[in-house]
Amino acid sequence: MNNTALKTLVIASVLSPVAALAQAGATPPTTATVITKEEIAKISATEQSQRTRDENAKVVDIGGGYSMELGIVHRSSTRTPAPPRAAGAAPAEERGACGRTMATLPAGGLPGGLTHDGQTEGYYITSGGGTAFIDGYIVNGQHSTANPDGGPNGPTCGGTSYGSNKIELKVGDVLIVPPGVVHGWADIPDHVDYLTFRPSHGVMKNGWVNPTIASK
Repeated sequence: MNNTALKTLVIASVLSPVAALAQAGATPPTTATVITKEEIAKISATEQSQRTRDENAKVVDIGGGYSMELGIVHRSSTRTPAPPRAAGAAPAEERGACGRTMATLPAGGLPGGLTHDGQTEGYYITSGGGTAFIDGYIVNGQHSTANPDGGPNGPTCGGTSYGSNKIELKVGDVLIVPPGVVHGWADIPDHVDYLTFRPSHGVMKNGWVNPTIASK
């Protein structure tokens, strides 16, 4: 291959993603985004008194309708029973059926299984730990179509999981969960805190910022 042809090929390979974005009517990003340690700590501090809290810091535009989110998650011990629902609390969201439908359930189900329709998650455990479960399938689940601008995850199926594998997660461990793959927590002795990196397409609103760290 002569130099001219090689240069043409290299230039085309570099410019093709830009051309694809232009054809899609999207403007490619021109700047990077910083989420500081102090911002992460500020969001995390608002979660520690809660049983379960999962919220994104920012929804960052990475071009072509894609975004990247940094989730900050706190889960308290699963060994402490959840408090009863307060009288007069808002009714639960209406949900449709999802997962496999079965009249007779198999043995060994694990409650709290989730699959996200279009959201990938990568966990990085920063404090605590416990026994998670992955893979398998959800039976007689309920599907939520809730999709607020800042997530955390968009439309999701939740319910009892079967055929899952239990894994131990500790500080420093990483777990990557593609869309549609079952995941959940089977046992958290004390607590678990983790960051979750969430690339997605058309799930959340690019440019959204958590109110806890938004500039006034």
